[in-house]
Amino acid sequence: MGGGGQLKKPGEPDCEKGRGVYTWEEVKSHSSRSDQWLVIDRKVYNISQWAKRHPGGFRVISHYAGEDASEPFAAFHPDPKFVQKFLKPLLIGELLPTEPSHDQNKNEDIMQDFHSLREQTKNQGLFDARPLFFCLHLGHILLLEALAWIILWYWGTSWTLTLLCSVILATAQSQAGWLQHDFGHLSVFKKSKWNHIVHKFVIGHLKGASANWWNHRHFQHHAKPNTFMKDPDIYMLDFFVLGDVQPVEASVKHLFYFAPPLLIPVFYNINIMQTMISRRDWVDLSWSMTFYLRYFWCYVPFYGVFGSMVFYIFIRFLESHWFVWVTQMSHLPMEINHEKQQDWLRMQLKTTCNVEPSFFNDWFSGHLNFQIEHHLFPTMPRHNFHLVAPQVRALCEKHGIQYQVKTLWQGLADVCSNLAMIGRGWLPLRGPKRWTR
Repeated sequence: MGGGGQLKKPGEPDCEKGRGVYTWEEVKSHSSRSDQWLVIDRKVYNISQWAKRHPGGFRVISHYAGEDASEPFAAFHPDPKFVQKFLKPLLIGELLPTEPSHDQNKNEDIMQDFHSLREQTKNQGLFDARPLFFCLHLGHILLLEALAWIILWYWGTSWTLTLLCSVILATAQSQAGWLQHDFGHLSVFKKSKWNHIVHKFVIGHLKGASANWWNHRHFQHHAKPNTFMKDPDIYMLDFFVLGDVQPVEASVKHLFYFAPPLLIPVFYNINIMQTMISRRDWVDLSWSMTFYLRYFWCYVPFYGVFGSMVFYIFIRFLESHWFVWVTQMSHLPMEINHEKQQDWLRMQLKTTCNVEPSFFNDWFSGHLNFQIEHHLFPTMPRHNFHLVAPQVRALCEKHGIQYQVKTLWQGLADVCSNLAMIGRGWLPLRGPKRWTR
């Protein structure tokens, strides 16, 4: 939904050659993998060829094929006017004047009120970042990494100190994960270019991962949270079945897999590497390699090659638990189902909840305890979530939409109880011949 690069290709629509008027039924008929239209502010665009070159990945824009994409377009693009010039060659017409501005089950009153809230927050300066906040956050990550190395260099590599340093490095990795998340969402700099550049440094050099890999997965999660086949965060049949529906469907299709928990971070690292190589993403691969070169240069002298690899896997194991518990306590207990095509506000509120704010909770979760506000305004700097939260709550109360806030412990407990519920629902269905691995 927007971006840069050369758009025109033979066979693509050109708005200068004439435009048509269309009904929603006509738009909906163009939702296949090779034939995709969408609507933004009543204008109809043919994105069939452009989807493959979309900077956020072809899947996230394809998820809205045949639908109204006005709200996600506004949510993901901090500078819509800049993006409009790239959309112009894709414009093929607009909706008939007699057609409504929205499709399916979307509520026009809610959409208008949420649009007004977005404009109000912009006027309040809530999309303006404070550079000092992010500089201090980066500084404390670098300090933690230096502290771990100094401890091992000065006091040695006993089991106690190794465990202590693994916790320190897992903390640094988790906090680096929250920081790369900020830049990935274009919420720090006003110009997208600088967000992309720093994002590659933070996720590549500080974490050893790929910015493009993260963007292509994570934006799908925001576009269609907790939606089967569209949100990769909940479609993980290699490891889990989630929600009320997926266990039944997986059982019917004889799908169930098992992966040792300690090796799951390793599988993800391998997947990231495979993705970068298969896409020939040499820039992200180079940034990622700088992380591994730095890591092994620092820790091979202490532990040797094999010991450093085990140390690394254990750090990733700790960090992955931190990440999963924080992110899933706001999503896993919520509605997980097939596509319902609701308006932005209701879709996000049905699939996300908040954890009450405090200094520790904010730091521990990278302000993702304000998951509702983050999903509604993904480009808003996280230090402003607490300012917009009362306004979001008031809008939800006006329209009778549940706004859930939990304690940290309740959020973590809900993950356990929800997994137990899923297990109880799946177990009677699996039968003795359901295992495929």
